[in-house]
Amino acid sequence: MAIERIQQRLRRTAAALDAAGIRYAVVGGNAVAAWVGRVDPGATRATKDVDILVRRADVPRITAALTSLGYAREDLRDLVLFIDPDEPSKKSGVHLVWAGERIRPSYIVPSPDVEEAVRDPEGFWVLDLPALVRMKLTSFRPIDQVHVADMLSVGLVTEPVRASLPPDLRARLAQVEQSADQ
Repeated sequence: MAIERIQQRLRRTAAALDAAGIRYAVVGGNAVAAWVGRVDPGATRATKDVDILVRRADVPRITAALTSLGYAREDLRDLVLFIDPDEPSKKSGVHLVWAGERIRPSYIVPSPDVEEAVRDPEGFWVLDLPALVRMKLTSFRPIDQVHVADMLSVGLVTEPVRASLPPDLRARLAQVEQSADQ
């Protein structure tokens, strides 16, 4: 039931952004699930929130689109969050991720641009595979490493994807591969 609520939130959010003509890309656990699910639906993992890559300049239009759904905007440091009134938890909200910016100063590369998105068969824009792998390897938190391992396990991290990575991220990919082999 919780997974279905998250999927509904994702679909409602994407539909509102599409209707408003706002470019975006689903990222995070939902993007990984969308890609992994194309190969092996049983290998997908649940996530508790919706992460959306957007351009910072679009925030006023995004706010209008999402508040029209009844979401409440909350600003937390450099994070903009929209809380669904049907599940008023910061952990399960819609989190905005800034396109083309370093999410943390220590990150090797900035986040991708929304132009690096493709239409998912479900109808929403999802970050394309090379950009998603790059983003996960840049963040490199334990959950990101698990997500990369999931993509590796179903054969999504192909040679062209590997070749698209800068050397520092290829080294991180090798770390994930070594951990998965153990």
